[in-house]
Amino acid sequence: MPEKLKLYNTLSRKKEVFKPLKEGAINMFVCGPTVWNYIHLGNAKTYIQFDVIARYLRAAGYKVFYLQNVTDIDDKIINKAKDDGVSWKEIKDKYEKFYLEDVERLGINSVNKYARATDYIPEIISQVKRLIKKGYAYKISDGWYFDLSKDKDYGKLAGRTELGIEDAVSRIDENKEKRNRGDFCLWKFSKPEEPTWKSDIGDGRPGWHIEDTAITEKEFGSQYDIHGGGMDLIFPHHEAEIAQMESISGKKPLVRCWLHTGFLEINAEKMGKSKKNFYTIAEVLEKGYAPENIRYFFLSGHYRKPLNFTWESLDASKNAYEKLKNILREFGGSEEKKNNKNVDIAYKQFLDIINDDLNMPRGLSFLWDILRDEKLNNAEKYELVLKFDKVFGLNLDKEEKIEIPSKVKKLVDEREKARKLADFKTADKIREKINKLGFVVEDKGKGFAVKKN
Repeated sequence: MPEKLKLYNTLSRKKEVFKPLKEGAINMFVCGPTVWNYIHLGNAKTYIQFDVIARYLRAAGYKVFYLQNVTDIDDKIINKAKDDGVSWKEIKDKYEKFYLEDVERLGINSVNKYARATDYIPEIISQVKRLIKKGYAYKISDGWYFDLSKDKDYGKLAGRTELGIEDAVSRIDENKEKRNRGDFCLWKFSKPEEPTWKSDIGDGRPGWHIEDTAITEKEFGSQYDIHGGGMDLIFPHHEAEIAQMESISGKKPLVRCWLHTGFLEINAEKMGKSKKNFYTIAEVLEKGYAPENIRYFFLSGHYRKPLNFTWESLDASKNAYEKLKNILREFGGSEEKKNNKNVDIAYKQFLDIINDDLNMPRGLSFLWDILRDEKLNNAEKYELVLKFDKVFGLNLDKEEKIEIPSKVKKLVDEREKARKLADFKTADKIREKINKLGFVVEDKGKGFAVKKN
């Protein structure tokens, strides 16, 4: 494990040496999707970058439990169901399924548990009741609300307490009966034709913010190590989480370190459904890009920084990825004897680079430096790149399954026969025929490989 893992903590607004609550182990929670629509490329940035972060922490020697929620009860889901003329359960089941399919396609496999909000209703009700008992919650006509005037620390994560114009879409519940403008709903009373759960605090459903604290308290306790999500969740969502849980437990801080990803932008604007300037994962893949091309693109930018999307930049990532795959394919056939000491030294350098606030772009740059390093032989480079890829998740050692037509197979066999007879003139002519059919033969050591041209 790194002696001095440095992470930028949104709460302190500086890099800090990270120390988990329990040595060698990290509990990490990341806000997942509200399943009312397809996720888009901007959402994928956060999920892929936290997948890579989890991979790195494990590679560095930590035992990581990565928990992600699924918001499967929310105003957005209910409104979508009304618009489509179906039940809210149909909407949440449909889009959760699509989300998990996108996650699998993108190679996100580091999450230990996906926690649905509706599976934690008893825990949510328990938290609301404790807030009522402690005097932090009050009742009005449509539900129970958190009283911000009772929490003097509110705003410490975002550095603010007042709502601004930009918070119009931040899911702050509106009701003229509220004591304070920013007070948010903990438990919403039942409305006709809306989902509801029976409770002695009034039949109803959970507010948005309390879903996450109920989940994390059940899974991790009242304090844990890392909380992540997109930068747009800092206020009011994550601010509300802190207010709720610290008010209930009396323990501070709720989280050792807050990590937030920068926006994916198009023309200097955040990609999002509200602006209708987004691309779904399916739309990108249908254009001929591989999931690894998307992942490479996101690795090129630091997780905290905004990243501008253009099709040209995605093309550049695709080309770089293919070049990397081709280089590695050549090195894979190396019969050189590797020096384990050289490998260990370079791998430690790699971990040390990323150890500085999870600097994946520098780590990716170091990978290319390794490929150009004349002090390392090809066998050493091959092993190092594959070790790096356990963090990056680019599937660099995965061979593409290619359907080779029988005509091409026959030509490949004829070429091999010519090569064995040292008839290289004939072999070259056959290679040209293969190329015209859209395939290329690469000679590797004692063998060969066939791939699409």
